[in-house]
Amino acid sequence: MTTHTQSFTLAGKKGLVLGLANEHSIAWGCAQLARQQGAEVVASCLNEKARPFIEPLTAAAGIDLKPCNVEQPGDLQALVEYAVARLGRLDFVVHSIAWAPLEDLHGQVIDSTSTGFARAMEVSCHSFATLAKLCAPHMSEGGSLLTMTYLGANEAVPHYGLMGPVKAALESLVRYMATELGPKRIRVHAVSPGPILTRASSGIASFDDLMESAVRKAPLGRLVSLEEIAQLCTFLCADASSGMTGQTIYVDAGCHAVA
Repeated sequence: MTTHTQSFTLAGKKGLVLGLANEHSIAWGCAQLARQQGAEVVASCLNEKARPFIEPLTAAAGIDLKPCNVEQPGDLQALVEYAVARLGRLDFVVHSIAWAPLEDLHGQVIDSTSTGFARAMEVSCHSFATLAKLCAPHMSEGGSLLTMTYLGANEAVPHYGLMGPVKAALESLVRYMATELGPKRIRVHAVSPGPILTRASSGIASFDDLMESAVRKAPLGRLVSLEEIAQLCTFLCADASSGMTGQTIYVDAGCHAVA
């Protein structure tokens, strides 16, 4: 049996983190802390154009970086194959990617195009299921699969629009994946951070207003930090959370608890 101290570390773990864009990315926070906790990590950015914004950080941290666009056939499979070749196995995977066409994201949900809706669902939701299918055979000792959601999955948040239904589907997907992968000792969670300024969130209209509203609503009276989000993800990837699966877990200074 692992000791109490060992269960709270990622020492010796092997992980894959998707979605690095810059130093403000949730994915970067997770990859950086996992590395500091002793894990070996392979990470992805969107494409070669994005690489210069993140590679100086990953190189300094000893993290391998590979481009991956989940809309490009074969990219996700190539990323997993690369990670397994570098690491030998996978113990945890963090899926921190979300996207929708701006014209659909900024409009009313009832005005969204079927094409835009489908693309948002593929990138932000179904890619997590595909990723799990590719990674599960390489998680022979069990492990953790994490994805990122938001309160707008359960409440109609102003300006969140199309991503609300997409994230609701993602949270449901987590529960079904947890049921299906539980016998393999693979745990699945959705992490729901409060609003934090990232490249992805900057595409949401009036995001500054959303952050100000969150501060007023939160029992802690503030936003959460990238480090706090990464700390939760590290816990969920560690053996300390071995009895948990299928949950949406909030790290939002308490916003979700207030009407």
